[in-house]
Amino acid sequence: MNWDDMNAAKLAEYQMVVWLDDFPHTPQQRAAFEQYMEHGGGWLGFHIAGYNDGGTRWPWFLRFLGGGVFYGNNWPPMPVTLTVDDSKHPVTRRLPPSFVAPSNEWYIWKPSPRENKDVKVLLTLAPSNYPLGMKDVISGGDLPVMWTNTRYHMLYMNMGHGDRIFTSEIQNRLMEDAMVWVGTQRR
Repeated sequence: MNWDDMNAAKLAEYQMVVWLDDFPHTPQQRAAFEQYMEHGGGWLGFHIAGYNDGGTRWPWFLRFLGGGVFYGNNWPPMPVTLTVDDSKHPVTRRLPPSFVAPSNEWYIWKPSPRENKDVKVLLTLAPSNYPLGMKDVISGGDLPVMWTNTRYHMLYMNMGHGDRIFTSEIQNRLMEDAMVWVGTQRR
């Protein structure tokens, strides 16, 4: 990906942008993305695309993601059981009530995005997974894995780390439905 394409002229050509394990780094790229999203653009972000911490210095992006700051993760990547929070949403309607997701590094956020009134959590790490990890352990807590900020045409999915990410037919179908939903939202 060429992050210099993250500019107003180029973004105007697209209904949706997808970030895989990266994010814009320059003020110009960030401003172009903000404008794109504030004017009805679509975004699908995977794994580190949502990463933010005290050094990120992008307050708009923190609000866009629902207010949660990266707090920790498990290590090594591990498969987990996920539960569906909303089985009627177009992205999750074809999922079983719970399923095993392939190995991934799972992020925990403080505060939980669920605490934001504009966020709709669609998938959550099942409590039966705790404790999760060996070197870095998540011992418990609310861990949303996929959500949308209803103020935007966006969807964040924590999935995306490792070489096994596409080994689940259920998760692949979820990703397809996510792309269709975000990509067909009205501008």
